[in-house]
Amino acid sequence: MPKLKTKSGAKKRFKITGTGKVVYAQAGKRHGMIKRTKKQIRNLRGTNVMFESDAYNVKKFFLPNG
Repeated sequence: MPKLKTKSGAKKRFKITGTGKVVYAQAGKRHGMIKRTKKQIRNLRGTNVMFESDAYNVKKFFLPNG
């Protein structure tokens, strides 16, 4: 069997924590900040932990060695 490669797009977007959870950066902060409220911009800071059902697919298909 050949080795499984990690998807290069996924390695830039997701990280796996020590406990095996998937962390991702929140969307919606790239452009168009003038349209968003100050509260929205504040709440979009930092990273989030992905839901388990989505994280399962990310780990299985995109980050097999993670």
